[in-house]
Amino acid sequence: MPPRRIETGDGRAALAAVAAGDAARTATATAVRYLLQLLVEKAPGNSVEMRVPPFGAVQVIEGPRHTRGTPPNVVETDAATWIAVATGAEDWADAAVSGRIVASGVRADLSALLPLRP
Repeated sequence: MPPRRIETGDGRAALAAVAAGDAARTATATAVRYLLQLLVEKAPGNSVEMRVPPFGAVQVIEGPRHTRGTPPNVVETDAATWIAVATGAEDWADAAVSGRIVASGVRADLSALLPLRP
């Protein structure tokens, strides 16, 4: 069963709560999942796995499909970093150099897809 679609208003409200600095865990989870949903819409596919534990993971970017074990192209980061780079508040390269984004694989640089337009 596919995950429940987050409506634009709900996603924007969660992002506003995070930006205000008073977001509950549920608002942070909604903001992360909403931005992952936008990434999937912008770059559908199965060649890169984008992980934001513990809130979500999606597969994006057209290319070879991976079906078993750890995918060859993986991006992992925390919720605050994902929200910052996905909204344009922080540059992908800066977060990657600082070690807050861990990206492996030839397709794992998502900087050309960011920022997303929530």
